[in-house]
Amino acid sequence: MKKFRILLPLVVMMAGMASCKKDDVKTETPLVTTGVYVLNEGLLNDGNTTLTYYDFGTGKPVTDYFANVNGKGLGDTGNDLLIYGGKMYIVMNVTSHVRVAEVLTAKSIKTIDFTNGNGPDRQPRNIVAYKNKVIVSSWDNSVSIIDTTTLEVEKVITVGSNPEQMVVSGDKLFVANGGGLSGLDSTISVVSLTTYTEQQKIKVGLNPYCMAADSANNIYIGCNGDYGAVGPKLVKVNAITNSVVKSVDTAVGKIRYFDGYLYATGGWLGSKYVRKLNTSDFSQTSASFTTGDVEIQYAYGIDIDVKTGDVWITDAKNFRNTGEVFCFDKNGAKKRNFSVTPGLNPNTVAFIRQ
Repeated sequence: MKKFRILLPLVVMMAGMASCKKDDVKTETPLVTTGVYVLNEGLLNDGNTTLTYYDFGTGKPVTDYFANVNGKGLGDTGNDLLIYGGKMYIVMNVTSHVRVAEVLTAKSIKTIDFTNGNGPDRQPRNIVAYKNKVIVSSWDNSVSIIDTTTLEVEKVITVGSNPEQMVVSGDKLFVANGGGLSGLDSTISVVSLTTYTEQQKIKVGLNPYCMAADSANNIYIGCNGDYGAVGPKLVKVNAITNSVVKSVDTAVGKIRYFDGYLYATGGWLGSKYVRKLNTSDFSQTSASFTTGDVEIQYAYGIDIDVKTGDVWITDAKNFRNTGEVFCFDKNGAKKRNFSVTPGLNPNTVAFIRQ
């Protein structure tokens, strides 16, 4: 069964949705200091991806920071955001490019094109960093190695169908081959970052999507199943032996590893809960990681500040209304929250420090 996992709930609910009006967008561009950028995905085919800057000092969010600085928007359907080496990389799936900008100014440096003149666009999806390179997965069954100095694509490597998230462990890249657009896949690709070649595929579960890596040579993969007869799985793979060591039937949307635990949002249809899981048997520490009176409607994204242990959760609400971002300490107590008005569907938080 073929599935469009790109914003599936959004596609269902697009009828009657209103696009953001330019009149609603703030035009202030305060100096970027210590804080976070939040990538707001927007609505599929509406071209309304935005970037929010939140300053820790003032406690104020500013949207649409990229457009305010550059006089133009990011494009359609921003799927991933990475800060690396003084640059910010924003992966735009539908408009098929990667925007590169300066971190402290958000000024555009380059747009790396992922379109095809004589065929379908490559549709970049996710991004990771490794030794002065950034690596981008694309739905044309490939990953691209980009040099962070020249900002040129050095190598394109064929992997499985419709690759999604990736992680690096040692000198290997692990790629989740989702297969969502061309018939479901059930493998992850192992790519040597020494030779830039695919070494093998590991069968993990139907429709692998999200990934995380720990500090002990293990990787974790959330598999969505077929959204019907075949259920979801959470799988643990030894990154040295390239073998599955644990598999349980549970649904996760996004996962992150920090300090001996996995932090997981709900399944592909989402949940208001975030679970903290033991990495050995995937048991959860409590019904929900968050404590106190916190109203999260749809936990759409999760990122962890490794300097502080703070856990950041993005809330897409009902995909029609402005999203919200929450910050919790390592014990689940809320520290901050802010709206990304007029941004829709915040999915990634990236940390800025000077």
